[in-house]
Amino acid sequence: MPEPAIVYVHGNGNKVRKDLLKSHWDRALFGRDMGAASRMAYWAPLRYPEPLPDHGGADPSAGGGPAPGGTSGRETDRESVRESLRVTGREPGIPAGEEPGAGVPETPEEFVERTLRTARADAGPATEGPAADHAVDGVAEAELAGWLARMTYAAETFDRGEDTLPAPVPGVGVRALPLPVFLRSPIFKLLVERTFEDVHAYFFGGAGEAMREVVRTELAQVGDGPLVVLGHSLGSILAYEVLREEHRDVSLFVTVGSPLGIAEVQDRLARPSAVPAGVAAWVNVSDLRDLVALDHWLRSEYAPPERVTDHLVKNDSDNHHGIGEYLRSAPVQAHVRAVFNHLAGGQS
Repeated sequence: MPEPAIVYVHGNGNKVRKDLLKSHWDRALFGRDMGAASRMAYWAPLRYPEPLPDHGGADPSAGGGPAPGGTSGRETDRESVRESLRVTGREPGIPAGEEPGAGVPETPEEFVERTLRTARADAGPATEGPAADHAVDGVAEAELAGWLARMTYAAETFDRGEDTLPAPVPGVGVRALPLPVFLRSPIFKLLVERTFEDVHAYFFGGAGEAMREVVRTELAQVGDGPLVVLGHSLGSILAYEVLREEHRDVSLFVTVGSPLGIAEVQDRLARPSAVPAGVAAWVNVSDLRDLVALDHWLRSEYAPPERVTDHLVKNDSDNHHGIGEYLRSAPVQAHVRAVFNHLAGGQS
């Protein structure tokens, strides 16, 4: 029987050099370097001229690596997410000349009004009329303020602890912005541009095709044996879109810390939300405190639902988004090792 293989797709931000990054992921997932059995779809050079330093062999993504926003070296891991998404205080995302004043915090109401004002300007004439009036009334602003509050570490971790059982599905899925699409899309673009630079480059900056080509190239290098594709953060979007277009047979698709459940991300996908045709099983893993995986349940969003399983885990990295913690989580270990059982059996 042909040997199984795994293709990793990394997420936002600059990374260490390709071979070292692959080795870090191998060791977190399998306990050893997997050699030719694993490949890394390494798109970071498209965005960053030089890789991160080796840090003496330490894995920067294990518990405090590049933030979900992909900081280009300007911000530390912890401060990038917390400051960029802070509702109060001077945010890095406030346009020049619109700061509420030196040392004066911007209130949630001010931030909501500024965000809606910019979105209305970006959306143009489509925002006029009864629908727009309803979208920007007090109810919508209160909903948006509530969403912004949730984006500042409001979520608690999953109390029952980590195991390999599927996560219970809530009655109503989370949506990042409870607004009509003609307002939601420009607001999403604004927030992504201010906070997640690589995501903005992928969706709005013309980098998407080159990034997807990196994934296609790595997939083309693997044989006909059982295949696992594992994407983290933005990497889960790249992997998903390539698998949707290529119809590649995949034994297991794993997404960790993925934003694919967010309606604003689904708005930007090239094809309607569905399990890629060749994917036999899709496992989605997230921590409730992970700001990137704002909607944690993909099962109800991607048909057929019987091929999708959602798991909630505890990711105790600084931003609750670290790849090392996700790779070491029980559900990821169990599902991936089931494909690699004759290679990884007995390895820790």
